[in-house]
Amino acid sequence: MISSDNFLDAMQRRHACKLFDETKRISKEKLELILEYGRLSPSSFGMEPWRFLVVQSQEMKEKLRSFCWDQPQITTCSDLVLIKTVISPLAPGSKYSRDMLSRRDLPKDRIEAYFDIYDKFATAKMAGEGIFSWSSRQCYIAAANMMTGAAAMGIDSCPIEGFEKEKIESLLNMDPTKEELALIIAFGYRVNEVTKKVRLSLDKIVEYI
Repeated sequence: MISSDNFLDAMQRRHACKLFDETKRISKEKLELILEYGRLSPSSFGMEPWRFLVVQSQEMKEKLRSFCWDQPQITTCSDLVLIKTVISPLAPGSKYSRDMLSRRDLPKDRIEAYFDIYDKFATAKMAGEGIFSWSSRQCYIAAANMMTGAAAMGIDSCPIEGFEKEKIESLLNMDPTKEELALIIAFGYRVNEVTKKVRLSLDKIVEYI
């Protein structure tokens, strides 16, 4: 069983690291464990829409930095993880959605019922906020688990939304009808110690009814 104190320590340690130690690299084993935390994350309908692109090439980091508001964590980090979300595979009636929903050992009529529920849900999303808005939120669940898991191992991170999405997608030859960039996370080891974490108290953010 995971200790609640250990989890709380990881939450307290995690912060948005703005500058990493360029001389330190995350081991292959620890990096793969961080990615595993993302893979095992929950997602709506179990669609697992995330795809992780790990950037280790310094040349590519430099190119990406120019589209990320020139933020230093892009090029000083050990590993840069671009979290993409699939798009067309999530369409109602798609083979992908059928495959994902059929993985459970359920009677055929139950699976068919899930197909119908999902198709109505996806159709409503496409007509309203859009598939990307919904699927990218699932990516944030994976991102949170990856960053907290990294913190538990003494590895720092920084979630990044400050980037020119279309330009990065073009740089990476991404087809936006098939996949889109949701967010970026830089992982590495901090240079500077951080100040005490500042958050609103529970009584400011929690209500009971």
